[in-house]
Amino acid sequence: MKKVFKIGCLGIIGLFVLMAILVALVGGGEDSTETEGTTETAPATEEAATEEPVEEEPAEPEVSTEFESALNQAQNYSDTMHMSKAGLFEQLTSEYGGQFPEDAAQYAIDNVDADWKANALESAKTYQESMSMSKEAIRDQLTSDYGGQFTQEEADYAVQNLE
Repeated sequence: MKKVFKIGCLGIIGLFVLMAILVALVGGGEDSTETEGTTETAPATEEAATEEPVEEEPAEPEVSTEFESALNQAQNYSDTMHMSKAGLFEQLTSEYGGQFPEDAAQYAIDNVDADWKANALESAKTYQESMSMSKEAIRDQLTSDYGGQFTQEEADYAVQNLE
């Protein structure tokens, strides 16, 4: 019985080390397909070949409430007032408008779901119907810094597609 106690402390430590080694060898590796000295690689290869990889959709980056508010306001202005990018940016940052910081307004412009040419056409129709403007006056109004602030390309598209 004395022999058990003499190697008891060292024996227990040794036993734990031995168990840790055995656990690592036997069940430590999940990727290991080794069973009793043989390696089974074919099922893993076949399974990988037949399964299609599952693509995870990237998580949308979280943005501040202010950025979301700017985007919501931009969408409303685009959908109802058919504004240009520049006009929308000005409205969002104006002290008489949204009063958003420039970075929030730029985020909104970059992420709003808008067809700028269609917005220019809708604005052109309003000018034509409610103000009886000529096509050239409409083009000037659409591109004016004090008017629609559309690009020349957007204004040309709008005028070409008026009835």
